[in-house]
Amino acid sequence: MKIRPIEKIDIPTLKIILDNTGLFPSKLLEDMISDYFENPDSTDIWFTAEAEGQPISLAYCAPERMTEGTYNLYAIAVHGNQQGKGVGTKMMQFIENLLRAEGHRILIVETSGLADYDLTRDFYRKCLYTEEATIREFYAAGEDKIVFWKKL
Repeated sequence: MKIRPIEKIDIPTLKIILDNTGLFPSKLLEDMISDYFENPDSTDIWFTAEAEGQPISLAYCAPERMTEGTYNLYAIAVHGNQQGKGVGTKMMQFIENLLRAEGHRILIVETSGLADYDLTRDFYRKCLYTEEATIREFYAAGEDKIVFWKKL
């Protein structure tokens, strides 16, 4: 398995990963990633893990505005047929090491408080993230936002 920056040629496969995981609608991907490809000064980080030359995951991380050295991991998804094989953990280690090497201090991860996201929250805990805050009813009535934090 190799972790590398996302390339334009990866977009169709990444859309399949998004459709498989339901992280967000795949039709949003091209707009979300456009600044990364078009702006040489972009501080966004998009990366994938590949197996046998094909992307099997995607992640998106960007600086948190009005902070010094704080990044937010906005998206991470691993294709369902690759889950449970350590891909997500290796991706988290990759972004943490990259940010640390660039002198950044903190990585924030946000997710839903719904029961459907129990495994997601367990994953962040296993990656040694601290559950730092709950914002009640953030996403919708009855759906809290859970914020995880890790010092790099």
